[in-house]
This record gives sequence, C-alpha cells and structure tokens, in this order.
Amino acid sequence: MLGWFARLSLALASWVTAFFVARDAVNFGVVNVFVAILLLALGIGFLAFWPMMRDACQTFYRNLSRRP
Repeated sequence: MLGWFARLSLALASWVTAFFVARDAVNFGVVNVFVAILLLALGIGFLAFWPMMRDACQTFYRNLSRRP
C-alpha cells in the first residue's frame, strides 16, 4: 500500500518536473524527489487548513449575499 502511494506521488512529481527539467538530465531524479516532497507538503498543508479556509469562504460569500 505504501508502495502504491510512493509510485503515484513520484509519477505525479515526474510529470510536473518534466516541465522544468529534461528527462535525460543528470539531476532529474533529485529534482523529482524534491518536487514529490513539495507536493506532499502542499497536500498536507491544504488538508490541515481546509476547515479554516472553508469557514472563511462561507463567511465571505455570506457577506456578499447581504444587501447594504
């Protein structure tokens, strides 16, 4: 199960990394792992702050619907 997660995250990271680094470059693997860790950190941060972002968006849209 952990192997699936690692394979999926590296596949997604290699797709993103290929936009910036050539696949046959020497440092492609290093950049790929860096991008995978960065995407993992962004995903965890998004999940951690999701309740706060949801409440802020609900408050914002609730205030937009009020008439002055």
